[in-house]
Amino acid sequence: MLTQMINNLKAAIRDTKTKSDLNSLRSKGFIPAVLYGGKSPNLKLSIEEKIIKDVLVSENFLSTVIDLDIDGKKEKVIPRDVAYHVTSEKPTHIDFMRIVKGSKIILEIPVKFKNNDECAGLKKGGVLNIVRRKIELKCQAESIPEDIEISLSGLDIGASIRISSVKLPENSELTITDRDFVVATIAAPTIVKEPEKPAEETTDESAEGETAATSEGAEAKAPAKEGEPAGKKDEKSKDASADKKPSSEKKQTEKK
Repeated sequence: MLTQMINNLKAAIRDTKTKSDLNSLRSKGFIPAVLYGGKSPNLKLSIEEKIIKDVLVSENFLSTVIDLDIDGKKEKVIPRDVAYHVTSEKPTHIDFMRIVKGSKIILEIPVKFKNNDECAGLKKGGVLNIVRRKIELKCQAESIPEDIEISLSGLDIGASIRISSVKLPENSELTITDRDFVVATIAAPTIVKEPEKPAEETTDESAEGETAATSEGAEAKAPAKEGEPAGKKDEKSKDASADKKPSSEKKQTEKK
């Protein structure tokens, strides 16, 4: 359904001369557009926003050939650019280019990966790291590919997919020819290990435990009277013990 909407769009000729006219057109739910290219004159167009807003987010919108119905007359065109409002992010303008038979056009074609279930690296927990989601190609205007298919079959962890190993669509050629760039890799799974506790922290905790135990032992002794050192209290306790004699020893002394 979405592909059908992209391939068939309706537009109307617009007669706007000022910025105020354009703003008025947008407020009514239309997007200003322009059609250029070929030997025909440029055309100022407008497209209803509600019929195109969903297809604008399509990954291959800017590389899709469209049958543009302009007030009943159809032309094969391709979108070249979409402008958006800075804050609202709503589309404010679209550029279309006529497709001239026999001509070539440079486009960014989306990359599509297949046979994921046959990839040994992914089965082991590896991750597909996509370096380039689109590749720039020079294509014939009448046979523009929808995507570039890349098979992951048989690839293991550590494998790199370079452009030299990718089969390009027919009637297409690379625009970058000076290097064999990487399109994607099969990366090893990322394992996050919990950091080990430093030895010095363990030592400090043990020392704190010993200090706490010593303090608790000291607190278990009877507290000294207010204003009296603990040492003196211990001496008094010893003296008091020495002064006390058994009752039998006192009786013998009295008899003497």
